[in-house]
Formats: sequence, structure tokens, C-alpha cells
Amino acid sequence: MYNSLSEHLKSRFGCKVYKLALSGGMTCPNRDGTLGTKGCIFCSESGSGDFAEAGCSSITEQIEKAKQRVFDKIKSGKYIAYFQDYTNTYAPVSYLERIFTEAINHPDVVALSIATRPDCLPQDVLLLLDRLNRIKPVWVELGLQTVHPASAQYIRRGYELEVFDRAVKELKDIGIETIVHMIIGLPHETDDMIFETARYIGHSGADGVKFHLLHVLKNTDLEADFLKGDLELPSLERYTQLLAGCIKRIPKTTVVHRLTGDGAKRDLVAPLWSADKKRVLNYINSEFQRMNLSQGELFG
Repeated sequence: MYNSLSEHLKSRFGCKVYKLALSGGMTCPNRDGTLGTKGCIFCSESGSGDFAEAGCSSITEQIEKAKQRVFDKIKSGKYIAYFQDYTNTYAPVSYLERIFTEAINHPDVVALSIATRPDCLPQDVLLLLDRLNRIKPVWVELGLQTVHPASAQYIRRGYELEVFDRAVKELKDIGIETIVHMIIGLPHETDDMIFETARYIGHSGADGVKFHLLHVLKNTDLEADFLKGDLELPSLERYTQLLAGCIKRIPKTTVVHRLTGDGAKRDLVAPLWSADKKRVLNYINSEFQRMNLSQGELFG
């Protein structure tokens, strides 16, 4: 089977570990006019942080509120402080140091995870991450999505592949664990193109990967394309086949942090099957068992 995050965390920390989605109250160069004003084509109004706590609260308050939200799932255990929405290194380093230090020093937090862009990691931020990583583990999540230039242009990613390569190298050089996001189902990408992105991530040196289904949310430009009939979204069965092919093409040591993305149900336009997360994950895992899936089988 695959190297799942839940098993990895239990082995590493010796208990159940749950992510707490937090907000640093930042924006993104793809929204503030530096690169663009509309964001990535799939990104929600909340900057893909639909489950993050409100940024108006202090970090400690956000952590405590998030703990209450997941209390039924984890009555005893530890947490990862996850800065999720927008671009979480896109601010002065003095501000980043304050909020990240507050999060990482919380007694129930065992690691800090920061979602950002590869083009938003200047040297002063890297130095901060290095210092924080000496306190507790720091993870950086990078939104690559695809290695194909036409697809990157379509989703308005806003940086070249070389920028991603440099960011991963710089993060690895200072011992920061790196997790890469990939979207399955982008328009006009063939199976081979999808598998090429997975293999590239495998060779990048990334410690983990998050696989996302391309899903359409309200009030995004992707929704406009979907309503025009320009998108053909995969069925659950088709997505599972593509996902299995991707997992076969990443190293056995790579931790699979996510098998599919799930937007807020109130905003989901399509595919509607993705809203039933429990059913989706049960189906994927049962199919993987039937396939006798072997992670890294085709990696090389």
C-alpha cells in the first residue's frame, strides 16, 4: 500500500496527530497585483483556506478554537499548526517570526506546517524557517500542481518550474521537510502528462505529496469554464485509476499527505461525488487493496 500520513505520524510521534488549520491573515502575489489580481483559477475566495480559523484571532486563540472543532476526533493526542490559506510567507519576516513562534511554542503542537509559493521564500524567510526547525519540525507545502507549462499558464500559477526546483533545493539544504501539491484532472492533460508530474515530484527530493482532484468552486474562474462546458471532470472510478498510477511513480519513502481535495460543500459545484469524503476514501482504499497497489513500483 502507500505510505500514509496517519501511519507516518503515529510512528513518528507515538500518538494520534491532527492538523489544525490556521490563518496568518496574509494575501498572495497572485491577488495583490504583484503577479495578478484574480488568484489561481481554482482558488476560492478564502485563498484555499476554507477550513482555517478566522485570522482576526490571535494564533493561540485560533489553536484553541480549532482543537475544540476536532475534539470528537482526537480527545487525546497532539497537533500540527497548519497555516493554510493564501501565501503564508508573503509578509515581513518580523511578522512571520511572531506568529510562527507563537504557534510552534504551543505545548500541544508537535510540528509547524506552512503553505506557500516557491517564489515567496526569500533568504530572510529561509533563515527564520531554519531557526524554527531547531525548536520543532517545520514543514513547507509548495503548490506545484503540474510540471506542464500550458497547464501552469491556464491555472495562472505565476512562476516557472525552475523556481520550484530552486525552492525545494534551498529548503532541503536547511533540513526543512517539503510537501508538494499536485492536481489530477487539469484540462488537456493526458494520463502520461499526469504521471510525468508525479514522477517529477518523486525526483524533486520532496518528503511528501498532496494529491488533489480538480474540483470546481463557486465564484471562481474555473466555475465559468465549467459552466461553458470547457471542463471534463473525472468520475470517482477514473480519478482512482489516475491516483494509483501517480502513487506507483513516487518513491516508497514519500509520505502521501492527501489522496484527494475536498472544498467546502456550500461552495462545491462539481464533481459532486467529491463531497462525500468518507465514501470517496473508502472506495479509493478498497480499490487500492484490490489492485494490490505498490508505492514506487514504477519509480525510477
